[in-house]
Amino acid sequence: VFANNLFVEQSEIPHADDMDDSMLRMLYVACNDAIPVESQLVFTLKSLCGFSVKETALRLFITKANVYKRFSRAKKYLQEQTIELDDLTDSDMANRLPMVYRVLYLVFTEGHLSSHTDMAIRKDLCEEAIRLTLLISQSTVGNVPETYALLALMYFHLSRMNARQDDSGALLLLEQQDRSQWNKQYIAIGMGYMERSAQGEILSRYHVEASIAAEHCLAPSFKKTRWDKIVASYKLLEQVSPSVLHQLNQAIAMAEWQGPNAGLTVLQSIDSPIWLNSSYHWNAVLADLQYRCGKTTLAQKNTEQALQKAPTEDIKKMLRNRLEKYTL
Repeated sequence: VFANNLFVEQSEIPHADDMDDSMLRMLYVACNDAIPVESQLVFTLKSLCGFSVKETALRLFITKANVYKRFSRAKKYLQEQTIELDDLTDSDMANRLPMVYRVLYLVFTEGHLSSHTDMAIRKDLCEEAIRLTLLISQSTVGNVPETYALLALMYFHLSRMNARQDDSGALLLLEQQDRSQWNKQYIAIGMGYMERSAQGEILSRYHVEASIAAEHCLAPSFKKTRWDKIVASYKLLEQVSPSVLHQLNQAIAMAEWQGPNAGLTVLQSIDSPIWLNSSYHWNAVLADLQYRCGKTTLAQKNTEQALQKAPTEDIKKMLRNRLEKYTL
């Protein structure tokens, strides 16, 4: 189903009724305001994008039981409707576009770091997310800065994909990657879309996240990364689209800029919700900063919890690679 061709001819921008990609049209149908947002996400990821119940739950930080409930609600509503794909107008698509962005963002994210038991990276998902976003950019409703910001973000991450695994397939951390393997063409494409995204007054989460990804792509090395700029961007991102995950990433960037104690201070100021405490992300970052601050006993406990909560063996290997080096 997933296309390998990342580029679509840009010669003519079609109207909504000229958009003949069935997958994209189905996304617009499912992203209906009459359905609760959470149920829209579950239904589109599971039914249209092929996510398993486990993958959907992990990506949305919810339980499997909640996946089943939300999927059933959305499915029931859509079954009761008589909406045809061709009935959607430009206005319908414009109203549903933010949720379509969110779905494609999650599809790309799952491809970038997969929760699939057999695949650490799913490039096919990333390419499909880009293909559909490119189609959106060619429509009258999608030819807007936010679409280009999302495309820039995707291409920046795609540019580093070939360097994210070693010869055995193990995931590599950013600081371990061979930057000569990064795809300069994709970085250039990302910069082009980022420039187009600046044409307007709207500042979306995708604009800010793309600027962070650009900093990483343009940095000559991990140590020479402009961490102060990245910290500032995460603070801005928290204003534009509040999320404790942004605060978590800000703590990581702060540790690189001002030292681990500064990063740990940011982390300890976070009011961590239950869903984050239940994921490996929280314990992994906490353990890393605690090790670097000399809090070895606490760090070891959080390392154990992070490994227990990691959803796949590939992610567990990456965590061991990151955290167990402090005990050597």
